[in-house]
Amino acid sequence: MKKILFACLVAVVSFSSLSAGEMTLKGSFQGENLYVKNPFAASGVGFCVYEVTVNGQTTTDEINSSAFEVDLSVFQFAIGQAISVGIKYKDDCAPKVLNPEVLNARATFEITNMNVTDGELTWSSKGESGELPYIIEQFRWNKWVRVGEINGTGNSAGSDYKASVRQHVGENRFRLKQVDYRKKPRYSEEVKFISTKAEVTFSPTRVDDIINFSAPTLYEIYDEYGGIVFKGYAEEVKVGSLEKGKYYINYDNKMEMFSKK
Repeated sequence: MKKILFACLVAVVSFSSLSAGEMTLKGSFQGENLYVKNPFAASGVGFCVYEVTVNGQTTTDEINSSAFEVDLSVFQFAIGQAISVGIKYKDDCAPKVLNPEVLNARATFEITNMNVTDGELTWSSKGESGELPYIIEQFRWNKWVRVGEINGTGNSAGSDYKASVRQHVGENRFRLKQVDYRKKPRYSEEVKFISTKAEVTFSPTRVDDIINFSAPTLYEIYDEYGGIVFKGYAEEVKVGSLEKGKYYINYDNKMEMFSKK
């Protein structure tokens, strides 16, 4: 018995073979229907697909044709609701789902409220159409830096979130981002907070083994060609393994330079 899996579906929706002659596509309802290419059975009698189910219910779609539509609208799903579509087919043939990407979650959130205080970012959203992570970004060192991630609920009616964040001296800027299968990011508006924490410094500027900060801080260390060699959050960094030369260091809200002896 020949078993065929559509590898191209793996990248866009959850896809698995349950048994010989059966495939399952999992995702969330985005308001669009699925289209299936349905070849003749290997025996030459009838078409390949003989049953389609949606969340366990057998559909009433007309599947006895070379191509057919799985009408998801008849189930009255809410946008973002989880869906599992099962397609059963005969031996020695395989149907092809032409648009499996329509079951992928999309970045459609709307932020209704967002605040940042000393150490915590909170926000409320609505209009989510699937479970996508919120990426938390902070503006540091003249660029947006990823500083956290929280899983979205996918609840279109609304959800509340909170996340711990680290601040640097002075004005702090934060925003949220989601990226769906289309690879086009969706951003929130920025939120700002003025921190009165003490300024962070580092020493020495000519180092043998260890760089010390005056307080724990996010940092990045680059070589003279712009390649990153260390990054993290700490009060000291061991750099004894670095070759001699000049290096650039981003920390707190500063960009400076040191040399390795």
